[in-house]
Amino acid sequence: MSAGIEKAGTNALEHDHIFLGADHAVNERRIWLVIALTAVMMVAEIAAGTAYGSMALVADGWHMSTHASALLISALAYLFARKQARNPRFTFGTGKLGDLAGFASAIILALIALLMAWESWLRLSNPVPIGFAQAIAVAVIGLAVNLASAWLLGGGHAHHHGHHAHGHHAHGHHAHGHHAHHHGDHAHHGHGAHAHDHHPQDHHAKRGDNNIRAAYLHVMADAMTSVLAIAALTLGSLYGWLWLDPIMGIVGGLVIANWSWSLMKSSGGVLLDVVPHGETLPAEIRDAIETEEDRITDLHVWQVGPGHHAAIVAVVTPSPREPAFYKGRLSALTELSHVTVEVTRAA
Repeated sequence: MSAGIEKAGTNALEHDHIFLGADHAVNERRIWLVIALTAVMMVAEIAAGTAYGSMALVADGWHMSTHASALLISALAYLFARKQARNPRFTFGTGKLGDLAGFASAIILALIALLMAWESWLRLSNPVPIGFAQAIAVAVIGLAVNLASAWLLGGGHAHHHGHHAHGHHAHGHHAHGHHAHHHGDHAHHGHGAHAHDHHPQDHHAKRGDNNIRAAYLHVMADAMTSVLAIAALTLGSLYGWLWLDPIMGIVGGLVIANWSWSLMKSSGGVLLDVVPHGETLPAEIRDAIETEEDRITDLHVWQVGPGHHAAIVAVVTPSPREPAFYKGRLSALTELSHVTVEVTRAA
């Protein structure tokens, strides 16, 4: 009987580490739709270009294939993260796979920017004849596809919002789902008491999903190059400015390189557990825990998925309480999905 009770108690302390974004499933569906749209246009352009002898259409079709391949990285990351979400081999879940995919996409964007700038420089040095009417038609088609893709992804493109506006002040999120789910309230006495806690989030604080952001940037980069191309080709056809087309290519390459660097920094920061500038969560944890007697001597905070953070908090106090007591003080911080508290009696 005692063995059965002990097993039941152990099971009650166990919990999953699923730290996927609140819009994970929606974003995954959106990216697959964009891939399908891109693939259809790719096949149509290559087929039409081959049938009508248009190299511009064929070239744009193959360009779309690289675009679809880059988006496929984001889609597969969502798929793998969802399928492996309960795999215990991922110690803190699969929430960071999107950031890994985002970093890979940032590198691809950087390579695209370099290729654009290099090709534009070659065209600037050695101008070639341009079939303006045909090229403008291809650019307009590409722009239409990219605007449709941007519209599909737009609802899932999460900007980086600070968690300090999470709803426990105005939206009635008074830690429901937080106090009642202390899965890890086991304490080890002696040198100190230690426990970890998993907080299911019924209300997700919105933070940037670098995977959907990467897909969105790929689409916007393509849309921007189409707009620049249409402007350059239109002016070139009117005034004979062949040099304007490669100049626009260089400008587009520089803009895309800047986007790539921004995405690389944000996704790389998550992968390396960097606390971003302006992040107030560590300070909020200290404000919630520290008193005249209770002092935090060691604090680690890192992101484990979009809208999910983990924290390790070491508390030194002359009057130790159970770890659950200190975790209760953190219940209003809805971005904390996994908390470990260590309590040590002050000497």
